[in-house]
Amino acid sequence: MSNLKDLQQLAEKRRSIYALSDQLPVSNDEVVKLVEHAVLHTPSAFNSQSARIVVLFGEDHKKLWDITEETLKAIVGDDEKFQGTKDKIAGFRAGAGTVLFFEDKGVVRNMQEAAPLYADKFPIWAHQTSAMHQYVIWTALASINIGANLQHYNPVIDQKVTEAWNIADDWELNAQMVFGAIEQPAGNKEFQPVEDRMKVFG
Repeated sequence: MSNLKDLQQLAEKRRSIYALSDQLPVSNDEVVKLVEHAVLHTPSAFNSQSARIVVLFGEDHKKLWDITEETLKAIVGDDEKFQGTKDKIAGFRAGAGTVLFFEDKGVVRNMQEAAPLYADKFPIWAHQTSAMHQYVIWTALASINIGANLQHYNPVIDQKVTEAWNIADDWELNAQMVFGAIEQPAGNKEFQPVEDRMKVFG
């Protein structure tokens, strides 16, 4: 059983890692089991369980970043201006996989109908639920020495992602987590003073 120090060390180990390769230190099945555990045991407001997740490996992972590159290239147009984005996406494509994070809008609507007093808050709470899943999975990946970084190319890729993987219309894409073997660790992290970010009373 992990203790507080173990948990804190994992929190520190979880960083944005951009230099990734597709040579994972564990099997794809182990990654899937890790994600399944997070889906089952990560909390959600009112126990709504509204998070939806798709895991892409191999050619499907590469296809996502091909779609992203093609979509953004059509928007930017100019090759010279696009080169930086193209290079960044190549880095994502070099990883082993991507976790797509969705929230089920149908579940959110049902919660709004069941508890109308809080109707305007349920979309916010759904995003918080998604964020908790992202953090749990990211930290769990770090615990088995898999690097990851979190991207947000939604909504520009939403329609093509829905079509490519036959995603339900009610699933709203929130984030894309690229993961892979760590080829280069994250650099030093700078912290804003904790006293500016936290207050204690009593």
